[in-house]
Formats: sequence, C-alpha cells, structure tokens
Amino acid sequence: MNDPIAFDSTTPRLGLPLLFAAQAQKEVFVNEAHAVLDALVHGIVEAESDTPPLDPQDGQGWIVGSGATDDWVGRETRIACRQSGQWIYVPPVDGMRVLDRAKSQELLFSNGWIRVDPVQEPIGGSVVDSQARAAIAELISALTVLGLL
Repeated sequence: MNDPIAFDSTTPRLGLPLLFAAQAQKEVFVNEAHAVLDALVHGIVEAESDTPPLDPQDGQGWIVGSGATDDWVGRETRIACRQSGQWIYVPPVDGMRVLDRAKSQELLFSNGWIRVDPVQEPIGGSVVDSQARAAIAELISALTVLGLL
C-alpha cells in the first residue's frame, strides 16, 4: 500500500494556496489562487514602474522596478497585480514571460527581467547587398511584431 501524500500549504512554483480536508473558509484560499492565476496566465503588464499608479484598474499589473516606492517598497522585480481594489504581489520564477503593453515587448524572467535591445537595420559598408538587407529588415520587422525585439 502506498503512503499518503503529504502536501505543503502552497504549490511549489507559483505559491498558490492549497486546500485541506475540513478547512474553514475554503473560498478565501480558492479565490486567492484564482487571482494569482488570472494575473499570470497569458501574463500582461502595463509597464515596469517604481511607483504604483494613481488609479489602477482591477486586472492590471506592473513589474515593480528597482527603485520601488509607496506600497511597492521591498517588492522589486515582482509582478504587482490589482485585484478587488488591493495589490497582490507575485514573485516571478525563471522562464516566466509577460507582455509589456507600454513597450509592446515580451519580457523573460531569468534571474531578473530581461528585455531584448532593439536591433538596427544594417547601414553603410563598402559593399551593399540590397537583397540581404531587405531580408534582414523583414526578419527584424517580424520579430518586432511578435514582441521579441
């Protein structure tokens, strides 16, 4: 016979609260888990900011910058999500990706948030290959549209 599985109080990757048999107020834990999932599934942030916005709407999120102020102090690099008029803070994990609406760019978390610097189209040079330059320009454009550059 197998031994019973011992559960922690949260999930290992995202820290979602887990329920236990005969637990009181289960809806609090389920709602908290749903709020975190709502913020992270197909993650979108408005921007990266050090200061909380003056009039955030429920469902909006920001990456907390390195110079965090006000309610965000001590929560650098986390995703601050507005849910039911309050802030919830989700610590990012390696491999997490979000779309930054302000920059129309995808960000990757790998020991810190990584942004890809814009790639410039080639200019100048002693030999100009117009077909190669056109192909490079199309690649840059496609990667930009996908939010990768």
